[in-house]
This record gives sequence, C-alpha cells and structure tokens, in this order.
Amino acid sequence: MAEDKNLLLSSFSWEERIIIALDVSTRTQALKLIDLLPQSRIFKVGLRLFVAEGPALVQEIISRGKEVFLDLKLHDIPNTVAQAVGEAAKLGVRMITIHTSGGKEMMKKAVEVLNSLPRAGAKARPLLLGVTVLTSQSSEDLEEIGLPTDPASQVLRLAQLAVDCGLDGLVCSPQEVEAVKRITRQKMVLITPGIRPSWSTQDDQKRIMTPQEALQKGADFLVIGRPIIAAPQPDKAFWLIVEEIKSLSDGKKKN
Repeated sequence: MAEDKNLLLSSFSWEERIIIALDVSTRTQALKLIDLLPQSRIFKVGLRLFVAEGPALVQEIISRGKEVFLDLKLHDIPNTVAQAVGEAAKLGVRMITIHTSGGKEMMKKAVEVLNSLPRAGAKARPLLLGVTVLTSQSSEDLEEIGLPTDPASQVLRLAQLAVDCGLDGLVCSPQEVEAVKRITRQKMVLITPGIRPSWSTQDDQKRIMTPQEALQKGADFLVIGRPIIAAPQPDKAFWLIVEEIKSLSDGKKKN
C-alpha cells in the first residue's frame, strides 16, 4: 500500500468517511453541492461529470481544499490503463479506480506507474482502487456475459487478484465487504457504494445496505450519491446519515 491503512483512516472523521458522489452533469451543479456540504472532504467525480467538464473541474475542486475520488473504472490494454492512471495522478486526485477484471498485467502496470511517480512534497500518491463487481449487477447479469457464478464468488476471485497485484484498496458491494476483508487481511482500504439509508429509495442498485450495516461489516469509506444530492435539502440528508454512523461508533465505545 502507498500508505499505512490505520494511519490513513485515523486522519478522517466519521463525516469525512462519506464520499459524496457528484452524479451530476455540470460544473455549476457540482460546485453548488460542494458549497452545500462543507464538512465533506472527498467528492467522487465519475464518468458522466468527467466527460462533461473534464480535468479542469477536478483541479478546481482540489483548489477549493477538497479531495477527488476519480471514479473512471479504467479497463483497457495494460499500457493504456497505466498511462491514464499516470495522467490522473498528475491532476492531484486522491483515489483512482480501475476494473480488476482487466487482469493481472493491467493492474500491475498501473501500480508500477504510480510507484514510479515523483512525490510532490509531502503529498501522498493516489490510492489505486480495484472495482470488482458493480452493485447494479446480479447473478443473472453475470450469466448473460458468460460468468455462470454468483456475484459474491466473482468479487472474491477478483479481490484476490487485486491483493496479488498490490492495489491499495477495493470497491465492492457492502454485501461482500466482510468476506473481502478476510482476503485482504485488513490491509486494504475498502470502499462501498450501493449505500441506501432506510429512509431512501433503492433506485437501480441491487446489492445494497444501510450506512450503519456497511460499516459494521467492515467498510472504511461509504460512497453515497442520490440519497444526499437528490434530497430537497442535501445538507440535512448528509447529517441524518452522519448521526446514524455516529450512533454506531458511540455504541462501540460503550461496549
């Protein structure tokens, strides 16, 4: 890993472990959400927003003192992915995602590129995160593309590949995070999308959990989009989730 996991997590408060998914299409919408959620530290820029606004928005978010989780889920030939990861790192992002289904050579080359980059002062190199099976995919979806297996089995297979290749962390459904944690021996950062508070809708996610359940299973960071950004008052929705998380941590302290 680029950083010691425990040292990394100790620098984040509970509210900062919620990664806000900027699943919008314009710079104006994205920056408005950032202004509405000043306590948030990491914002996810995915394919839609990156295609719409490009690297300039990523750099603008960073210039505002925030960190960027660049979630492009890169999947291509090894050299192309490695080069793209290197360019993403130059932007100053905190996290980058690649698809573990791209195979060992692709993952190893991406790790090599990040490890070879010069450090910018005390700034840590980006965390390279492997995406296993999307939270929108079910067993039927996997079978349609020639993978006659259940999502959990495929996640664990890909997680082991990521461990072997030296990735820093994994993105996986909260339903598999407990089993993945055993494979990574608690040395990799685990990030879970598919988070839906009990009061929100499921949308197109199929393998979901509440924030509290995901943390209990072993998630380190939660990626949350629509339950917060589509709420009439995003800041209030955010703090409802924070209170739920804090109630879990308070309960652990009492025990």
